[in-house]
Amino acid sequence: MERLNPLNDYAFKQIMEKDNLIAFLNAVLDPDDQKKLVSLELLDNNPELSKEMIFDKTGRLDIRAKTADGMQIDIEVQINNQKNMDKRTLFYWGKLFLEGIKQGEDYIKLAKVITINILDFNYLDIPKYHSQYHLWEDGEENAHVYERYLLTDLIEVHFIELPKFKRFNPKDLRGNPLHRWLKFFDKMLPEEELKELVELDSAIKRAEKKLEYISSDEDALALYRAREDSAHERANLLYTGRMEGIEEGIQIGIEQGIEQGIEQGIEQGIEKGIEERTIQIAKNMLGEN
Repeated sequence: MERLNPLNDYAFKQIMEKDNLIAFLNAVLDPDDQKKLVSLELLDNNPELSKEMIFDKTGRLDIRAKTADGMQIDIEVQINNQKNMDKRTLFYWGKLFLEGIKQGEDYIKLAKVITINILDFNYLDIPKYHSQYHLWEDGEENAHVYERYLLTDLIEVHFIELPKFKRFNPKDLRGNPLHRWLKFFDKMLPEEELKELVELDSAIKRAEKKLEYISSDEDALALYRAREDSAHERANLLYTGRMEGIEEGIQIGIEQGIEQGIEQGIEQGIEKGIEERTIQIAKNMLGEN
């Protein structure tokens, strides 16, 4: 049986049941288990997704969760590069942050929001496959004098870029749970490596069983395939839009080039005409001494 793609957003939502989500978040947020999450509440993660959402080519099936102290976490998987993930993640972070308090409540009740972006493409101009961002004071040149100052810990953004991880390709998977999860997300993972992951990590074992269930359940498989089709259509729309944009840009460039060429030709013609007329006047004046 062909292994399904764990990064299919329908499959990803099914895989990330509560216990698996806690395990994955601990791998991303705290690989050293110093501040380990033990419980959380899933938000808007209804497994019975509406048909309208499933077949929406622009729909966003992210995962939202909330911890006991009110901290919100949002996970989004992106297969196609729409060139906007930095702005997109700040937009969704802002929406969740504002939802943290009701109108009229004190700002002190605003809780931390974490956004995690899992990208199946390279996006940031840094070599790290996992990068995270906070609001630090910019005076890094004075870091030898004092520690950099964190304005607030209420904002935290993670980017996980899978192609960079594949190039990194760690061999020892025992010591780092995030390495195990990122290996698991590879649809083309060799069977012997998948077996090793399942033996090493009980959460990944549960996730793989969920993936196998989707493969064997007719209704679940239909929803999975619908999201695959939507992803292909989104990719095709992006490609078509870029091609049309390139063609339009070329045509505009040609038209502007022709127009600019005509203007330059007229200017050069006028200059040449003035120059030749000036020379003729000079010759006439010389002829008349």
